[in-house]
Amino acid sequence: MDEHIFDKVQEVDMNKTMQNYYIDYAMSVIASRALPDVRDGLKPVQRRILYSMIELNNGPDKPHRKCARIVGDTMGKYHPHGDSSIYEALVKLAQEFNTRYPLVDGHGNFGSVDGDGAAAMRYTEARLSKISMEMTRDLNKDTVDFIPNFDETEKEPTVLPSRYPNLLVNGTSGIAVGMATNIPPHNLREVVAAVVKMIDNKILEDRDTSMEEILEIVKGPDFPTGGTIIGKLGIEEAYRTGRAKLKVRAVTNIEPMQNGKNRIVVSELPYMVNKAKLIEKIAELVRDKRIDGITDLRDESDREGMRIAIELRRDVNPNIILNQLYKHTQLQDTFGVIMLALVNNEPKVLNLHDMLFYYLLHQEEVITRRTQYDLNKAEERAHILEGLMVALDNIDRVIAIIRGSANVTIAKEGLIKEFALTEAQAQAIVDMRLRALTGLERDKIEAELKELHEKIAEYKAILGDKKLLLGVIKTEIQEIANKYGDDRRTSIGFDEFDLSMEDLIPDEPCIITRTNLGYVKRMTPDNFKSQNRGGKGIKGMQTIDEDYIEDLFMTTSHHTLTFFTNKGRAYKLKAYEIPESSRTSRGTAVINLLQLQPGETITAVVPVKVEKLQDKDYLFMATKNGIVKKTPVREFANIRKTGIQAINLRDDDELIEVKLTDDNTEALMVTKFGQCIRFKITDVRPTGRSAMGVIGMNLNDQDEVIGVQLNSQGSEMLIVSENGMGKRTDIEEYAVQHRGGKGVKCYKITEKTGNVVGAKAVDENREIMLITTEGIIIRLKCSDISKLKRITSGVKLINLDDGVNVASLAKVRQKPANESGDDVEGFESEEADDEEISKPVESATDTTETEAASELDNSLDELLDRAKEDQEDEE
Repeated sequence: MDEHIFDKVQEVDMNKTMQNYYIDYAMSVIASRALPDVRDGLKPVQRRILYSMIELNNGPDKPHRKCARIVGDTMGKYHPHGDSSIYEALVKLAQEFNTRYPLVDGHGNFGSVDGDGAAAMRYTEARLSKISMEMTRDLNKDTVDFIPNFDETEKEPTVLPSRYPNLLVNGTSGIAVGMATNIPPHNLREVVAAVVKMIDNKILEDRDTSMEEILEIVKGPDFPTGGTIIGKLGIEEAYRTGRAKLKVRAVTNIEPMQNGKNRIVVSELPYMVNKAKLIEKIAELVRDKRIDGITDLRDESDREGMRIAIELRRDVNPNIILNQLYKHTQLQDTFGVIMLALVNNEPKVLNLHDMLFYYLLHQEEVITRRTQYDLNKAEERAHILEGLMVALDNIDRVIAIIRGSANVTIAKEGLIKEFALTEAQAQAIVDMRLRALTGLERDKIEAELKELHEKIAEYKAILGDKKLLLGVIKTEIQEIANKYGDDRRTSIGFDEFDLSMEDLIPDEPCIITRTNLGYVKRMTPDNFKSQNRGGKGIKGMQTIDEDYIEDLFMTTSHHTLTFFTNKGRAYKLKAYEIPESSRTSRGTAVINLLQLQPGETITAVVPVKVEKLQDKDYLFMATKNGIVKKTPVREFANIRKTGIQAINLRDDDELIEVKLTDDNTEALMVTKFGQCIRFKITDVRPTGRSAMGVIGMNLNDQDEVIGVQLNSQGSEMLIVSENGMGKRTDIEEYAVQHRGGKGVKCYKITEKTGNVVGAKAVDENREIMLITTEGIIIRLKCSDISKLKRITSGVKLINLDDGVNVASLAKVRQKPANESGDDVEGFESEEADDEEISKPVESATDTTETEAASELDNSLDELLDRAKEDQEDEE
């Protein structure tokens, strides 16, 4: 034996060596085999199959080709693995019960939902489907990077252009090392609509799209086999976190039979359930007597669709049998969602927004590279045509140079020197045919050159403006959705065991009242009969001393109430979380519902569905000392239990009013000494939540702001004093000024009137409700209140006893008479719109008199019907 052989032996640590080798293997499986790319949603083997078929010119307009040829090309050129694994991937891309929008059009036996395998690849044929051409569209325009194949004899794409979000549309599943992915398929129209929403928000409002907006569009997975997903909470959890379990149930129907028996008919199965094994399982349960009552079991499926008939005995309850089948068989199955994909070649669990975001980034790159490619080609062609035009303009001299040259090279040099042409232009001229000298050919060249210049300008505009680029993506992806989209197959069902508290509470109208000392309560809407001006009103609830009603508004039980405090902080509470009370009770102290800071009191409440608002919507705030502030309402979408800062206040100031508005309105601020200023909301620049704001009105000594109205709320300003006097004045009498002024006189204050306590923008056909400090409410028609000039005191609206003052003012909407002829009324939100944005009924007074009340009698049937109709429209 050679003695020197032992000198070549190296000692290694097998533990460390195996670890290194296994890590290399694991990373190879993760990055190059089992997981899809977030951009095109394909695993490497799927991408290579599609690319091989493109290379074979095996499109939907060409005849089918043997699968053995496709597999052979894929394996020989790009995917050096077993042919069986490649063929299996090809088969799945062609199975309609496996892939929501099949990428391969198969011809032959490609398996069945019963678990039958596909025929051997030598028997089956395939070609690309029409929608798969959208996956590879523009592949030849340098839209994606190419890398060498395994032996560096070919080039293959690292990713496909994927002109629609294939990862979500077709989903995928795969088991790597230490991780797995299981992404359900979705409906093409819904996913494209979500992408379009993200593009529109960027183009129109230059903002990102929230998860809530996407969830309104993408209802849930859409499986190729249909079925029903039970409950929405699992879907939302999957979309927000990337992981969840979905309960999927078969679509069944109980049909009566002629002999008095019933049968259960199954027409759709949960995704990936084997029909033959399901039937076998049901038969096994019957045989073992675990389910009693099934007399016959037949598979009646045909080309028309799936149909499993389960006949039952006459004496059994079919619903009980059906529930037993759900429990013991795959008629109800669980789909575990793991939305794992490769982002920059790294595995990441993504939520729904992330997937759409990365897809949109990919499309931006694809369209940018395609446009740049088209621009280069257009510029090259235009350059040649410009040279030809020079030659045609000087054709005699060109012919003389060419005829006088010994060879082509000398001719080109002469042309370049004579006309300052480039090498390419000179080559095009010497290659030019004699037919180009005709007038018709010259016109064609001029027309082509003009068209190219227009295209070049368009391409440069797209490359220079991201919004135009996004517009191109939007147009093209919508065309794909219109061409290949279809209706949902999977419905979203109701799960009785998957209910949140909000689901159990009906979304119906309710009245919220808040008193000066911070007591709130929720009541059902009740009716007040109108009285004539100067009446006494009716008696309502009892309150404690030094208290009176300060806010009275109507909303719905599912609205989020945003509470604003005197210290400028904001808190939120669902309307249904406020305890419902009788009309005579005081209510619940708000301190028991909100985590208020010491010395904090509620000064304004805005009931609003924040998730339905856009960035153009603002919360307009006003303080007692005349400071105003405008903040985007989106900044109040997420409010902690401990509250957030809404406005930064000086020590002697308090937040008194908050309005929901946009930039198309004007604000009117009214003070207790009868001054009013009107200015445009655009005069107030938007600021962040914790900003201090700017001066809205310059106040006199001891004066303070008691209310803020918007010109969109009415054409007249109704002003009421603490002694029950009031009047209407046209808003147009208040000239528009710049913010920061002292305003104009809006009310003549005397000993008889007292200070101003409330101001409302109203119309003549409206009604208002006055609430006194003694619990008296009177309802008046605005048409009964005199319409006077600015500097007047008005007329008596309510007779008050000694020591009693007006405490609050609310508007009422008058509805048309119902079918029985009775007038129907209800409290009005400040500014009703299509999105059911409720505004608080506001007005505060500095009076410290004793009692407040609200008498609420006789339910408003018409109002309830209107609210239900609005709710149905919203859903």
